[in-house]
Amino acid sequence: MSLMIDIRKLGLFNKMAKEGGNTVADHLSQMTGMETEMEITKINFIDIPDIRAHVGDKKQIGISIEMLEQPYGHILFLFNATDAKQLAHGMMGDMADPEQTDSGFTDMERSAIQEIGNIMTSGFIDGWANVLDTTIDMSTPTFTYGPGSGMVNDLVGARDDEMALMFDSRVQALDSDINVKVYTFPELDELVGLMQQIRV
Repeated sequence: MSLMIDIRKLGLFNKMAKEGGNTVADHLSQMTGMETEMEITKINFIDIPDIRAHVGDKKQIGISIEMLEQPYGHILFLFNATDAKQLAHGMMGDMADPEQTDSGFTDMERSAIQEIGNIMTSGFIDGWANVLDTTIDMSTPTFTYGPGSGMVNDLVGARDDEMALMFDSRVQALDSDINVKVYTFPELDELVGLMQQIRV
């Protein structure tokens, strides 16, 4: 399939990032009690090796899903352990358990972080589906702790495409220094196919 697209539809890329991000921020605000907002810092077509370099080798918490319907591909949320704990405690409130496991997280913290991952991934997918006027089924979110570059490689390293679409967005809690970065790797031909069906 050709990746050519009507220039009038280029704004859909920004709309997808904004809609997905705002849905995530709204859901997080409701579940954690922290006021959050979404900032879109960059939307790029970029070489996959450059994405790995951009994410870096620092250990982070990653929550990823696979889109099981068009446009297919993956979505990855990355944040550091300290931010993950703050989000988890915002969700747990007074139920926080001080006993940590070997990983540095309590069982309740891990459970809360995974639930936050569910909220973020489903919210982002819902936002995309609204813009693309479709439904998008997704896999169960995967929770990973390790180098961000390794997570990108696991998700898209074997892809034939030389380029991927990167939405570099940031979900930020206003009352605390929490940042969650969002990277999306849709199958470009499938995404363009969906966008070509949308009237402008």
